[in-house]
Amino acid sequence: MTKQILKAEVESVGGLQLKCSSRGFEFLIDEPENVGGTNQAMNPLEALLCSLGACKMMVARFFYQTHHIQLKTMKVELLGEIDSDRLKGKPNVKVGFSKIITNYTIEADNSQAEIEEFINFIERTCPVKDTIVNSPEMETHLSFHSAS
Repeated sequence: MTKQILKAEVESVGGLQLKCSSRGFEFLIDEPENVGGTNQAMNPLEALLCSLGACKMMVARFFYQTHHIQLKTMKVELLGEIDSDRLKGKPNVKVGFSKIITNYTIEADNSQAEIEEFINFIERTCPVKDTIVNSPEMETHLSFHSAS
């Protein structure tokens, strides 16, 4: 087995805005104004949904031809259900998503059964979904430097 390490860095750029970087690419994360952000970018949970949807689309784009899918158009919509009481500090409320729904819209010259089989393949093959469903081992390390 060949293991590969992917690296991402996140740093504060003021307020609640964060700069996310990997392989020389960057994007911002922010929060809506009603929670103290400037609403200039999506929040981390929205970015997670986008990452999941993008991964499913990439799997589809990589494999549709080998699965003989005559794909014309495809769109993936992700809906994440979250209890906003978590922000109010209520105990026993799940902090993250309690449900994620994927809605596929596909136009293709295939039967519905062929498309359903292809969607099942995408769902089984998506690395981001696998990471969410089968949580990886997590480690936390700290490098602390006193400001004084």
